Formats: sequence, structure tokens, C-alpha cells
Amino acid sequence: MSSDLKLQLAELMRAALLSVAPAEGDSEIHIERPKQASHGDFSCNLALQLARSLKRNPRQLAQLLLSELPYSSLVDRTEVAGAGFINFHLTPAARRQMLRGILQQGTSFGRATSGGGRTALVEFVSANPTGPLHVGHGRGAAYGDSLAKLLAFAGWSVTSEYYVNDAGRQMDILALSTWLRYLELGGPAAGHVAFPPNAYQGDYVRDMARQMRAAHGERYQRPLAQLASGTPGLPDALRTDAEAARQRETHLDALIANARRLLGEDWKYVHDFVLAEQLADCRSDLEETGVHFDVWFSEQSLFATGLVARCVERLQKAGHVYLQDGARWFRSTTFGDEKDRVLQRENGLYTYFASDIAYHLNKCERGFERLINVWGADHHGYIPRVRGALAALGIDAAILEVALVQFAVLYRSGWKAQMSTRAGDFVTLRTLREDVGRDACRFFYVLRKSDQHLDFDLDLAKSQSNDNPVYYIQYAHARVCSLLGLWGGDVESLAAVDLESLEGPRELALATRLGEFPEVVEQAAAELAPHLVAFYLKELAAEFHSYYNAERILVDASAVREARVALAAAVRQVIRNGMSILGVSCPESM
Repeated sequence: MSSDLKLQLAELMRAALLSVAPAEGDSEIHIERPKQASHGDFSCNLALQLARSLKRNPRQLAQLLLSELPYSSLVDRTEVAGAGFINFHLTPAARRQMLRGILQQGTSFGRATSGGGRTALVEFVSANPTGPLHVGHGRGAAYGDSLAKLLAFAGWSVTSEYYVNDAGRQMDILALSTWLRYLELGGPAAGHVAFPPNAYQGDYVRDMARQMRAAHGERYQRPLAQLASGTPGLPDALRTDAEAARQRETHLDALIANARRLLGEDWKYVHDFVLAEQLADCRSDLEETGVHFDVWFSEQSLFATGLVARCVERLQKAGHVYLQDGARWFRSTTFGDEKDRVLQRENGLYTYFASDIAYHLNKCERGFERLINVWGADHHGYIPRVRGALAALGIDAAILEVALVQFAVLYRSGWKAQMSTRAGDFVTLRTLREDVGRDACRFFYVLRKSDQHLDFDLDLAKSQSNDNPVYYIQYAHARVCSLLGLWGGDVESLAAVDLESLEGPRELALATRLGEFPEVVEQAAAELAPHLVAFYLKELAAEFHSYYNAERILVDASAVREARVALAAAVRQVIRNGMSILGVSCPESM
């Protein structure tokens, strides 16, 4: 394993350091992989690190350290490079040692201990349950789930969570939208109210209305004349200015208020029905995408337990809340926000921000040591105010990390899909998954850094070619499975095979690539970057296919054959371990 090799190289450097400068013997020694393969397998910057304190030229200090470096069968040669880096070139035996570690450890290979068993909460997706998940939400789902798996692989005790916004205005709009469609099903005799242009328009709203009508008949029918009574008029449909938008929202709020009054206690049924339907659909959709949440946390529970009110009172007692125009404001600018934020409106209703503060306080009270939120890139400005609120509550704001995710844009033959849930004009995650398959869906979502723009190429995702990265990696896995089937031996016995016959440049390079996997996991976990695992797997698959096409593996010479089969089996194991982090399957035949 490369992690063991790094420790051994670090000990060699420490021995040299104790000979050259005993007083610096406790210095931290960093062994890293150089960016260019020509610079060796590992590199150490110790000479650069200590040159100033030892008052020596870094290159001369590096040469002196090398002169005191103990012999090791792992090191083929060393060299001083650049301003004073020490580069290590490993022996074939050292490369084969990495390969044996993979065969012995199996599914545990690459697992790290950097997390130390500490607790981390990864909250992601958390889309308002007001309609089907679209392809934009899908990227957050794939990224968040892969990130949770990655952190667990790196030694963290991870809980994945979906925050259900079930207490806000958007749910009221969905309830109203569904009820209006329900009223329409009563026929002309029931009257007519113009469906608001800013209500939820999708066919799924009509589907829920039909379910209500089928289950309860006319139980929720009310006089439409009373529903429209007192509501301000709508502006001209062609107007797109801010005042027209405000008038449409005011009209919608008036309809909601009238619906609440007319339905009375039945409003709760309509609200809870649409919530349950959309949550069930969301849960099913995510499960089918391979995304499983440990916790589904209700926003309503924050109000039911009184935590929102207590949280605002706590902020006020700490001097971070003031009254203005009948509303309570949080001094967000004190903590770097661009302006102060309303916590409680003049009508007594709490804002979404107030419940969000309470939610993060709840996370801390549950004892998590690390909070990771996966948010859409449009929430960038929300970060300082939430961190500021945590600081105002006396909590170290560094506990909160936010990974921003750009929405994906779907393309096929130049066509670009829209993503508006309210307008009902969007491509659902379910449609995408059914079109390209779960594996391609998940892999393509994590192919780029999460905060970078992603164009999702449907045609490429469905192709069975070397240009399709998920197909290329899965094909490498299937090739090894076929090879092992032809070989016909006991795979577990390969951990004890003599690997001395692996001496060709392609074989040793492939063994070296395999040994890099633990470092990729560590780096990806540290940077919250599952895409690094995806990149690594692409490179590994390419290197294996090149080796497979250049060398015959099932040769007559038994020692060579067994060693090459062992190498192929190690490739299969690392692909499996990496793909499990990304939530992508590894078929045995294709």
C-alpha cells in the first residue's frame, strides 16, 4: 500500500535528519506524490522546509540528507530536483508490495482513518416537496450521496439527512394548486376560478387532484364565489415587471387565505395529503437512484417543539436582535453579511431564515462534530448569514461547511431543458434515469467538480464506447471477470501468489497506479471532491485496457500467468471499491 510506503519513506528521511540536524528530529515530514511521473514515485520537501532554520541552501541540504539516507530495498534511486525536492524512485519489489496489499485487504483497501470515527452530518437535496425532482436536483443527490460514502470510506461516522421544508409558503401554494384542480373536476356546475399563473402547473398536481376526487368525492367542494371574494385582481398576463409580479403573489396569498377559511379543518388534510404524496414520490425516486437517507428531518418539528421561538429569544438575549417596523431583525451585518435579516415579521410569522437557524442549532445539539450542507450554487450568499447566526449563538462557525453544486443542464442534439417546478416545465430525475440508466446518471453527475457547470450529454451517457467513461470503467471490470472465469482458479488464493514475474514496465506502472488509490481517497475526502475518485477510475481503466491489449495474460508459463491474473484481480478490486463510493454498479459481463 502507498500509505505504508509513505510511512517507511518518512522514517528513512527522519533517520537522515537525525544524523544531519538532531535538534530538528521532531519536524513533520511530508511524503507526497509528485505531479509528474518523471519526478519519481514520491517526493519530500524537507530540505525546503528546514533550509531557513538551518541556514543552509535547500539543494545542498537535500544532498546532505540523501548522503545520510539509510539503505532500503524499497528505494531504487533518489535525486535532488528543482529548488531542493528529494525524489524517490521505487524498486519493482516495492511496487509489487502495493499490489499484494490490495489482494490481501480486498474491500478494505483504500479505507482511511483520517475521520477517526468522528461524527459528520451530510445534508443534501432538501428540495421543497412541491413536485418531482428534476435533473438539477439529481446532481445534488448524486454528489451528496457519493460524498457521504466517501467520508465514511475515509473513517468518518456519517449520517445523511434530508431537510423537509414542510412548514412554509411553498407547501401552501401546492395545497391550493391541488385543491383548485380538484374543484375544476366538479364540472361547470361547480363554477370556475382562474387558475393562478404563479401556482404549480404540472400534471402531477392534476394527478393528486384526481386522487382526492376519487377517494373523497365532493367532500372538499366549496362555493367558488366565496373563494374569489376579496382577492385583488391579476395584472395583464403580458406584464413582466416587478409590480406585476408582486400583484400576482398578493393575489395568490389572498386565495390561500380564503381557501384556509373555507376549508377550515379540512385545509390540514389537503396540505398533509399533498405533502405525503410528494414526499413518497421523492423518497421512491431517490431510492431508485441509489440514494438512501438515514434521516428525513421535518421543518414543522422545529415549530412544534418551540425551538424556533427559543432560538430567536436566545439571539435576542445575546444582543443580536433588534426591532424595526414591528419586525425582529438579526444583526447579520455584524458577521459579514451584506445586510441584516428579518427573523419574525410584523404579523408574528417567523421567516425561513429563523427556522433554518433553529435547524442548524438542532444539528449541533444532536452532537455532530462536522456539519456539511450541499446547497445549490444560487445559495452562495446564504452562507455568511447562517455561519453568522451560529457564531451569535456561541457556536464555532467553522463546524459548518458548505459544498456548492451547480445545476446540471441536459442536452440532446442541442436541446436544452428548462427546470422550473412551479411552471411544470422540467425534465424529471426519473425520466433521466429511465433514459440513460442509473449508473450513467450517477457517474456523469460526479464527473466534474461540484461547483463547476455541468452539461449532461445524453447521447454520450447512453453510448457503449470508450468515450463513455462509465461504460469504459465497467467494461474493464467485466473484462477481468471474464478473464478470471477463463483462468478458473480460486481468486482468494491470489493473495499468496508469487509476484516476482511482474517486471514489465506496463505491469509495474499499473501496480503503481493501483497503489495510488488510498491517497486519492484521502485527498477526495479532504477536498469534499468525489470527482477525484471518478477521474482516478477513468485513468485506471485506460491503463488496464492498454495493458490487456498489449500483453497476453493467460500464458503457458504458470508463474507469469498467476502473477498477471493477480494483477488483473487487483484492478477489479480497486474498481469495485472506487465505484462503491460513487454508487455505481460493477457488472460482471457486458
